[in-house]
Amino acid sequence: MIRINLLGRARPKAQRQAVPLEATLQVVFFLAAMVVALGVLYYNWHSTNEQITEVRLHIQKQSGEKARLEKLKMQVDEFERQKGVLQQRINIIEQLQRNRTGGQELLNALADTVTRTDTLWLTSLNRQGNGLTIVGTAGSINAVANFITQLKHSGYFDQIEIKESTQDTKNSDIQTFAFTLTAQFALPQDRSADSDPAPAPASTPARKG
Repeated sequence: MIRINLLGRARPKAQRQAVPLEATLQVVFFLAAMVVALGVLYYNWHSTNEQITEVRLHIQKQSGEKARLEKLKMQVDEFERQKGVLQQRINIIEQLQRNRTGGQELLNALADTVTRTDTLWLTSLNRQGNGLTIVGTAGSINAVANFITQLKHSGYFDQIEIKESTQDTKNSDIQTFAFTLTAQFALPQDRSADSDPAPAPASTPARKG
């Protein structure tokens, strides 16, 4: 709408009210404080976000390492199980080998000691590993003692212990003694290298019947 000034007078200009300086500074400080606060909040948020990202990456890395270690532990456990099975088989084989090794030498050594001892006979021999249980009959206690001495001198037997020696009363015409003794058998090369060599077996003169 067009207004026409019929009086020809100039319209007075509207007077603007001056804004106090203190109020302006308060507004400026408030806005500046808001900007700083927002900046600090943004910095803290950004820093926290980066830390969270680093922690997540570390957790992922540790989880991967844990999985790898668990897999490695399973492999180690399986290896130990297989090792135990193999060791058990090796022990059985070694035990069988020890029981078999020296069989001929054992018989020869016993036969040699028996032939060097008068009036003595062996009735049974039981071997478990290197342990021996020898049962026999002798014409006297001295014959049993001489047999033990021959076993020691042979170099094949040690830890010889007599378990039983009793006189046989079934036949009063002939005096005999039943005996049982135990010993450990080992080949001479299996004994420790620093052990003293066994003395040569002493020959016993044959008795004349």
